[in-house]
Amino acid sequence: MVHNHSLTKDTLLKLKGLGIRLAIDDFGTGYSSLAYLKYFNVDFLKVDRSFVKDIPDDLADVQITAAIISMANNLNLKVVAEGVETAEQLTFLQDNHCHTYQGYFKSPAISSDDFVTLFMAQTE
Repeated sequence: MVHNHSLTKDTLLKLKGLGIRLAIDDFGTGYSSLAYLKYFNVDFLKVDRSFVKDIPDDLADVQITAAIISMANNLNLKVVAEGVETAEQLTFLQDNHCHTYQGYFKSPAISSDDFVTLFMAQTE
């Protein structure tokens, strides 16, 4: 896979100029890379659910997630944890200064129509 970082960076900067905030999704897995933090001016890191799902029982997941959150905070990035399903996971994330989360603990997935209804109700 070949990346033209300058073309991509220019495109992302234009999007940011329009007020769009950018996130690296599924951080720590697949194609996400520490190099992206250097090349791209992102606003959020989303911690992949594969690291969150076994917290607090899996020490490696606890340590990896804490390290990602700490690194993001040191880089002034907001952190979103994916796949939060238990109060214990949420407590761990809050104790480690994770900014927000998504997952079944907050709400099951909803349809786009239900999302619009929910969004409109919250903005009134």
